[in-house]
Amino acid sequence: MKHITLLFICISVLLTSCNDSSSTAKNNTISISFSDTESETALDGRLLLMLAKDNEVEPRFQINSGLGTQLIYGMNVNQMQPGQATPFDPEAFGFPIAQLSEIPAGEYWVQALLHVYETFDLSTGHTVKLPMDNGEGQQWNRSPGNLYSSPVKITVSDKGIGNLDLLLDQKIPPIEEPEDTKWIKHIKIKSDKLSEFWGRDMYLGAHVLLPKGFEEHPEARYPLMIFHGHFPADFGGFRTQPPDPNLEPEYSARFGVEGYNIIQQQEAFDFYKRWNEPDFPRFLIIQIQHPTPYYDDSYAVNSASQGPYGDAITYELIPHIEEQFRGLGEGWSRFLYGGSTGGWEALAVQVKYPEEFNGCFAACPDPIDFKAYCLTDIYEDQNAYFYESDFINLEVPAHRDYLGQIQGTVRGNNHLELVLGDKSRSGQQWDIWEATYSPQGDDGYPQRLWDKMTGDIDHTVAEYWKENYDLRYILERDWENLGEKLKGKIHIYCGDMDNYYLNNAVYRMEDFLESTTDPYYDGEVKYGDRAEHCWNGDPVEPNHISRLRYNSMYIPKIMKRIAESAPEGADLKSWRYR
Repeated sequence: MKHITLLFICISVLLTSCNDSSSTAKNNTISISFSDTESETALDGRLLLMLAKDNEVEPRFQINSGLGTQLIYGMNVNQMQPGQATPFDPEAFGFPIAQLSEIPAGEYWVQALLHVYETFDLSTGHTVKLPMDNGEGQQWNRSPGNLYSSPVKITVSDKGIGNLDLLLDQKIPPIEEPEDTKWIKHIKIKSDKLSEFWGRDMYLGAHVLLPKGFEEHPEARYPLMIFHGHFPADFGGFRTQPPDPNLEPEYSARFGVEGYNIIQQQEAFDFYKRWNEPDFPRFLIIQIQHPTPYYDDSYAVNSASQGPYGDAITYELIPHIEEQFRGLGEGWSRFLYGGSTGGWEALAVQVKYPEEFNGCFAACPDPIDFKAYCLTDIYEDQNAYFYESDFINLEVPAHRDYLGQIQGTVRGNNHLELVLGDKSRSGQQWDIWEATYSPQGDDGYPQRLWDKMTGDIDHTVAEYWKENYDLRYILERDWENLGEKLKGKIHIYCGDMDNYYLNNAVYRMEDFLESTTDPYYDGEVKYGDRAEHCWNGDPVEPNHISRLRYNSMYIPKIMKRIAESAPEGADLKSWRYR
């Protein structure tokens, strides 16, 4: 009898506990809508919900992968109708707190945004929904046409958010295109190659910096310098006036420098003065606009999911620019440079189009050997998020400072991307590597290198990456055919404390290049002591200065290369006027 009574008491306590849990369950009933004023038609896209502890800037501008990020949750919407409330999924995945029900009690500013998708009927036979770039360089929080709500202050209690209705009553306006000046011209061409792939008109653009005396010397034809990198709103780092005397100095937390905005303007003005010096070589310099529905640029190579951007840039855009602005139009007169994404692009384009360009200067390049894909060996490791261990759960870092302090993890970066968009649609770094390097899946989207939730690596996909985009492996595999074509053309620079561990892949590339004998690669690989990301090979100036001098830094090396390699009869004079 005593045992039966005890059992009854235990069951009663358990039932009471369950009833209490039910009565205090988190209540998150959130509805989001827009009116026909914002859009008369139904919309597809990624619906994002953000919560921030303050509203000094809108919550949509407080989302990042660092320690200061605020909260964000995301879900897909298809045919979201104007005037109809769409319930926000209470189980939607979030970052850095995975579930809405887990948000701590307190006061928050909340905001919603719809990142609008468009439908593409690809030449591969697939239909995909993706965010079209609208002149902003694939920035979800400021892309023209996206809808968003005004931030409102709410109180989250122990029972959750409660009932919340948000109206997407604002639309991000179009961006005005930059105007031509005496020095800088802007062009845009329809790419037949890309239009065929994407099933609609697709365009490439460029900002062209003209040399001094361009109009006064119609007989001159010019070498071409291609500055690769992220989406440029206009030609950067060139200013015809001294710094604005009324400019309020801004502190750069990244570099620990006060008034960095003033320094940037001064460097841009100094470059203008160097550009006009009598002995400065007369070149054309271009910065290319090639955003895709996946990222702010295409990585300048052909890919299964993004189409033939490499061919379109090399065989459509560049010849068009050279014809319009009197470029020499020959491989010996074209040079590539850039940092980070642009560093990878400079090296990759040189490798994949070895005779179309005469030298690349790749600073802090994205991983150029996938055995050092940042801190992951995609061929041997089983998981990208955690180090292998029987008992310890240690995450793989993604970002550090020059002292080694960790500021983000691979798992955190990827989970934020998964919130911003599934199917490689976040517009962020890890997803664009997939969109560029991966085979196309049966659904028309890039195949995942690893499971975005767990980090488990798909080694079949890794092998595809290896054969097509692992630059060190490709060079080693094909050196018998590529060696003579690339001799003297490869130059790589990286800080040995690169924030993203990109120096690890450079070490491996250097090991291979220095082992070449038939022929010897005859280029250079250099490292900056304790230098962080964007170090570009300057052994004297600090990183915050040297990174502003890409446009002039490699000129002496390019001139040396031209002197050594220009073919007999090449025009070495018409562009050397004073």
